[in-house]
Amino acid sequence: MPATAPLPDASARMTTLRLGPRTAAIRLALERVRGDAAIADLMFLEAWEASPTPEVSAVLRVAQIRRANRALADAVRGELAERKHSR
Repeated sequence: MPATAPLPDASARMTTLRLGPRTAAIRLALERVRGDAAIADLMFLEAWEASPTPEVSAVLRVAQIRRANRALADAVRGELAERKHSR
């Protein structure tokens, strides 16, 4: 039986949805971080705030990121809400 590649989880899909940050808060945060994991977390946070999913792994991951970066999460959420209302 041939091996199949595993399907990407929600976090991998959401992280790859965007090629660059859409909020000023994330752009500023990216200037201060080093390492692929930190960058992926920031991009994931922004992608999830823009389009949340009910998948348990995604919800748990975003909860951890929010807990570690409350002000950043609030700023991202505020920027995205402002854009949504200005349309």
